Amino acid sequence: MATTRRTTCLALAWAAVLAAAAGGAQAQGYPNKPITLVVPNPPGGVVDTSARLVSDPLTKLLGQAVVVENKPGASGNVAYQQVARAPKDGYTVLASYSAYHVGNPSMFSKLPWAQADFAPVALVAAATNVITVHPSVPANNLKELIAYLKANPGKVNYASQGNGSLSHVGTALFEQQTGTQMVHVPYKGSGPAIQDVLAGQVQFFMTTPPSVMGHVQSGKLKAFAVTGKTRHPMLPNVPTTAEAGLAGFELEAWVGLFAPAGTPAPVVNELSAQVKKALDLPETKQRAATLGIEPRYLNPEQLGALVKKDTEYWGGVIRSRNISAN
Repeated sequence: MATTRRTTCLALAWAAVLAAAAGGAQAQGYPNKPITLVVPNPPGGVVDTSARLVSDPLTKLLGQAVVVENKPGASGNVAYQQVARAPKDGYTVLASYSAYHVGNPSMFSKLPWAQADFAPVALVAAATNVITVHPSVPANNLKELIAYLKANPGKVNYASQGNGSLSHVGTALFEQQTGTQMVHVPYKGSGPAIQDVLAGQVQFFMTTPPSVMGHVQSGKLKAFAVTGKTRHPMLPNVPTTAEAGLAGFELEAWVGLFAPAGTPAPVVNELSAQVKKALDLPETKQRAATLGIEPRYLNPEQLGALVKKDTEYWGGVIRSRNISAN
């Protein structure tokens, strides 16, 4: 019996050595063909912009094309399902949007994917949000806006990029914290939402700065606060929510890269290391500043911890507000 146990242990140990050797060999030759970054959003938004921000320098660093493929649909679920079922070799990678990654599990009764289907690779970028309103709203700052909303419950419409998007959940959190009530009007992405906000058909939109900076600067929209800890470099005259009198309200979107679960750790670590190099390049930082996003790197372990923390937090918000994408 003891001999059998020793033989079994030796066999398991040898299998582990072989697996590690195979993973190491795969990492040494990685990549030897193009890598696809699957984006769950249409072109032009913060996720697509972040993916393209890192794809160009990665192409140069890796010596292989890093191609962005937009696969919008079903609140991101089309892209997530595609990557979850992709080969576990590091050549199909998800550019994941925080609202989908940590919000969808609480908003859908059934999902064609699970967080366990993905291996964290690296955080790429973070983006604050900005609270904007149509000029027809009779308010000149955030305090006046909140007072107006309290005096007119249900009379102001707010736009979102869709059910379950960060603008949806974030505005619901804003209503909860300020004791206000608006009418939700979901859109399929920022583009159509902004058009209706500019036309005055909806009056309130909380979104990432790149989507609305030009309209704020031209006076077509009023910006009352950014939802990060610091002011946005492209909107230096817009206060933070804390400066505007709404302490404790912060809303930040992030974009991270995830490989299919089971992708060899050496491959994941190699790709993560190259992402860090790409984000550290001065030209990457300069381009990110013009796009209104913040390059921010986390390694696989740190990104996994962020997913866990945000899933617990946003899951609580979603359940407390009875938000559902079904």
